[in-house]
Amino acid sequence: MKSDVISITNHGDGFERALEETRKVSAYKGLGEKDSLHMLLFTEEMLSMARIVAGDMAANFWIETEGKTFVLHMSTNTKLDKVKRAQLLDAATSRQNEAANSFLGKIRDAFEQAMASDVSYDEAPYDVLSDIVGREITDPEWDEIECSILRRLADNVKVSIRGNAVDLTVTKSFAA
Repeated sequence: MKSDVISITNHGDGFERALEETRKVSAYKGLGEKDSLHMLLFTEEMLSMARIVAGDMAANFWIETEGKTFVLHMSTNTKLDKVKRAQLLDAATSRQNEAANSFLGKIRDAFEQAMASDVSYDEAPYDVLSDIVGREITDPEWDEIECSILRRLADNVKVSIRGNAVDLTVTKSFAA
């Protein structure tokens, strides 16, 4: 089953619709309260990742299910500098770019990294960040904590970067 595709932006547009869609899918698939809360947490963490990819960015969010296995997707086209790229890859379970799995893919990935614009940490979008409920966060370590939570609770987190195409996938299987 595939849920509705929700359009989101890094400004928060569509976030509430994505959370509501997650609630609907969780209820439809018969998840208990704890598992439903995990699904909402995964969605919130993925939506927070949209804030890492600063600049005007629109993405699509959807959920695919098979049995009690849930795969949450977020896909966008955006330019990443080296800092943002590293932050996204840090969220992945493997901490690697899934799009660079072949020899040529690894060469392309290395080339794309070398060509990425380089920004100093002073220019990174840490000056004022907010989480899903709008609290202001000024601690750069917060993103690392969120990534850590996502990696620990999910079965697998994949980040695929190919050119300007960025895909984030979170997989979780619940007990039947």
